[in-house]
Amino acid sequence: MIIKTKKFQFDKNQYIKFAMLNIAREWWWAWLVPVAVLLIPVFYKDTLGWSIFIALLLIVLYLLFWFIQFTAVTQLEQSKLLFERLRYEIDSRAIKVMKTDKEGFIIEWNKIQRVEKKKEGFLFVLSKAQFLYFPFDVFQGEQSVKLLETILKRKNLLVGHKKSEETAVI
Repeated sequence: MIIKTKKFQFDKNQYIKFAMLNIAREWWWAWLVPVAVLLIPVFYKDTLGWSIFIALLLIVLYLLFWFIQFTAVTQLEQSKLLFERLRYEIDSRAIKVMKTDKEGFIIEWNKIQRVEKKKEGFLFVLSKAQFLYFPFDVFQGEQSVKLLETILKRKNLLVGHKKSEETAVI
């Protein structure tokens, strides 16, 4: 069975928000550097002020670096397709991204790292900077959403869903 969506556009601000949250999650260890800088006063007295300043500066520079990167992605010609009005056809074999009825491309399920079910839709994570986002209102109805959820569970892509939960011993 094929799940068809309405034509919709991925919002650039929403993309930046998802990308920043994904980087914070995937590169969690980068947050240990400012913590290590804050530990310097334990070994060298009278450096508390400088260590706080350097730790805050590192945090601001880190966030600014990634914010600039993701903002630039929204402006690049190569990623223009991500932010156009597109229609999707989803089935158990692949996701078809359709620009027109005859023009589009296919995304295989093995290209998707994970899928998160949010309050307002599904977020498909392809890499640390590539996402597909499907708000619930782009689907034909509640049955389409449930069918997609079933496909994602079978593919073991839905975050928080374990394969063992699906197979119960009778």
